[in-house]
Amino acid sequence: MSTNVHKLNMNDHNIYDRIDKFVLECLLYIRKLPNSIEYQVISKQLIRSCTSIGANAQEADGSQSKPDFIHCFTISKKEAKESLYWVKILSKYDNHLVESSKALIQECSEIIAIISKIIINTKNKST
Repeated sequence: MSTNVHKLNMNDHNIYDRIDKFVLECLLYIRKLPNSIEYQVISKQLIRSCTSIGANAQEADGSQSKPDFIHCFTISKKEAKESLYWVKILSKYDNHLVESSKALIQECSEIIAIISKIIINTKNKST
C-alpha cells in the first residue's frame, strides 16, 4: 500500500502543524516551571509524552500500511492523553499555572479529538 492511501482529508491536513505548535508551546511552558524535584520529574514526563505525539504522527505519515498508520496514530493519541494528564496535574498542583495551562489543555483536547477522528475514519475506509 502506498502512503497516499493514508493521506488525511482537507479538514485534517494541519494536524501535523498543530501537533508541532503544541509541542513547542509545551516546551516553552516547561521552561517556565520552578526547578524543584517534583517539577523536574513531571517536566521530564511531559517532554517525553508531548514530543512522542509528533514523532508517532510523523511515523504514521510515512507508514506503508493501513494497520501501521492506525497503530502509529493510536500511540500519538495515547501520548496526547498522557500529556493532557501532566498539564492538568501541574495546573491542579500549582495555582499559578492555571491560566498558562488553559490553552495547552484546550489544544491538547482538540488534538486528541482530531486524532480519534483520523483513526475512526481510517478504520472505516474500505480500501
